[in-house]
Amino acid sequence: MTDPRAAARQASRPTAPAPTAPAPARVRYALVPVPRLSLGTVARRSGVHPELVRRFVALGLVEAERDASGGLAFAPTAPAALARIQRLRTGLCLNYASIGLVLDLLDRISLLEAALRRTGTRSETPPWT
Repeated sequence: MTDPRAAARQASRPTAPAPTAPAPARVRYALVPVPRLSLGTVARRSGVHPELVRRFVALGLVEAERDASGGLAFAPTAPAALARIQRLRTGLCLNYASIGLVLDLLDRISLLEAALRRTGTRSETPPWT
């Protein structure tokens, strides 16, 4: 004998959706290899001595990777990042440790402003950078 109340409770419970096969993972390949800049090229384009560029990499102010020969390889945006660091150093008389903090804050502000633009909310003030 089945309990009519138990059958009613079972019938009123939402059923779980049938399991579906997981979506296949999408593999993305770069159509064009990203060009990497050497230490000399970055130093020349930014007007900064190569040893100072190495110091910025050691401090974590500029990102670099090691190439096959063990030298530093930079993204194409590295000269602009170095120019930004130099502007902060000369314009605000900041030391390199505080420049790292200021860069993090400026990046955070840019992310927040981009989120505001996506939501349609306008900021009254101009962008910081």
